Amino acid sequence: MNANKAVVAKLRDLVEDTLNDDKAEELVSIDLAGKTSFADYMIIANGRSSRQVGAMADHLRTRIKEEGFGSVRIEGKTNGDWILVDAGDIIIHLFRPEVREFYNLEKIWSPDFPMEMTS
Repeated sequence: MNANKAVVAKLRDLVEDTLNDDKAEELVSIDLAGKTSFADYMIIANGRSSRQVGAMADHLRTRIKEEGFGSVRIEGKTNGDWILVDAGDIIIHLFRPEVREFYNLEKIWSPDFPMEMTS
């Protein structure tokens, strides 16, 4: 994306801090900058239940808007197994553990994309 690197880094930090506050598990940040046009980062995390996954998505929506980064789009909230939060330069995937294991997004992106564990 074309956003200022410092702004994107601030948004990434906000997302990671919010997910850590919400007790997200196995938080992974994948740097996509310069490697794809749809986002600069992909963040993947688990919740222990559909309810927790949904609550994390709602909390992200609120915090991102409150901090002045605009609105986000959320997909998959009805089921709560896998929720995608599109925050523009950052795409967040929130899973229940068994669903994350099944889709294994890290494996899809990790051969060419360095990952950093954040918690």
